Amino acid sequence: MKRKIIAYNFVLTEVLVPLKNEYDVEFFEKINPKTDPAFLDALKDVEGIIGLSLPVDAELLDCAPNLKIVSNNSTGYNNLSLDEMTKRGVMGTNTPGVLEGTTADAIFGILLAAARRIPEMDRFVKTGSWKHYLTTEQFAVDVHHKTLGIIGMGKIGSEIAKRGHLGFDMNILYHNRSRNMEAEEKYHAEYCDFDTLLKKSDFVVLMTPLTPETENLIGEREFKLMKNSAIFVNGSRGRTVDEAALIEALKNNEIYGAALDVYQIEPIKMDNPLLQFPNVVTTPHLGSATFETEEKMAKLAVENLLAGLNGKRPKNLVNPNVLGVL
Repeated sequence: MKRKIIAYNFVLTEVLVPLKNEYDVEFFEKINPKTDPAFLDALKDVEGIIGLSLPVDAELLDCAPNLKIVSNNSTGYNNLSLDEMTKRGVMGTNTPGVLEGTTADAIFGILLAAARRIPEMDRFVKTGSWKHYLTTEQFAVDVHHKTLGIIGMGKIGSEIAKRGHLGFDMNILYHNRSRNMEAEEKYHAEYCDFDTLLKKSDFVVLMTPLTPETENLIGEREFKLMKNSAIFVNGSRGRTVDEAALIEALKNNEIYGAALDVYQIEPIKMDNPLLQFPNVVTTPHLGSATFETEEKMAKLAVENLLAGLNGKRPKNLVNPNVLGVL
């Protein structure tokens, strides 16, 4: 009998085709993992899970007594209850070092789109409204030589700083848990405290991971500290921002606009007020969504999965303490 693998919300299914000779691969998408009977039945014998955003908690682990590894097809792994997995000898992995440049392209792209009002002007042309020269009410704002403030100067944050400083002659401010000396040297990034960054930046870009400390990191107080001319950009996770406070800040013209790739509820609900603001650019969590990058991530996720199934240490193990349990 073949060993069983579950593929959950795994987009590039063709990457898994070669595994079918050796493994029983069962695919699931757009299901409720808490209640779907076929999924719950598959958990009884599964040894490996590969995919995106599956909540792996004690309840799921109780249903999967033979599980050896959960291979996340993403850099993030806040969906994994690592302490619970470690206690039960279940490895967790992610796919770092692949999507940084691609995600930085996307986040800097929506920054540009918000500043130059590109989605709004695109609709202006396509609806036949362009019948005369633009008025001052339709003018946008410059990006070059402005101040770019980055909260979270990790690998993606550094790539955004690179694009801003080298491509647009921007002044770079950043706030991080620790100093990033490489970014300071290469991009003249200036480390500053959190409030100073909010007060001085023309563009505030949030790139922190989601942790208990960063949940609702940006709220009413933070928006009030920003310039009225500032554009807020979120490329981290939706729950790092108090969406209600962001909506109020936009209503009250406390900031110039926003560019968002992530939301508290995804996909975003159509009654979300954020969709009604012409000065808010909204994209569907597309940070890494290019074929080239998604293929690299998928192949790395498979590599991690196979290592774990074959009793080896996966390249990108996120709970190394599990090795003492196995």
